[in-house]
Amino acid sequence: MSWEDDRLIISHDGHQAFRDVLAESVGKKCLAINADTERPEQGLAKLVLTLIELLRRLLEQEALRQIDRDQLTDTQIERMGCAFEQLDIQMHQLLAIFGLSEHDLNLDLGPLGTLM
Repeated sequence: MSWEDDRLIISHDGHQAFRDVLAESVGKKCLAINADTERPEQGLAKLVLTLIELLRRLLEQEALRQIDRDQLTDTQIERMGCAFEQLDIQMHQLLAIFGLSEHDLNLDLGPLGTLM
């Protein structure tokens, strides 16, 4: 699949019917973006928070690997635990501020499945 084969459809209201009609009309795989003109910051917040959550999960997995290999001291483990706990609290606060849920951060990657 090349860049020219893709079509980007932007819907201000996010209706599935709108995406379906346009997808059939162009006959190509379409990527739909819900561009809410009243709260554009919510879309940006969703993207940024999704990236943060993905990085947090990767760092957490790496920390667990290091713990399993006895590469960390008890003090380092405790500090990492506190840092991950604080990050979790901050994430929940930001989700509430932007009216998002944890489920909103799980992006659909098409044939690859979901991000998280």
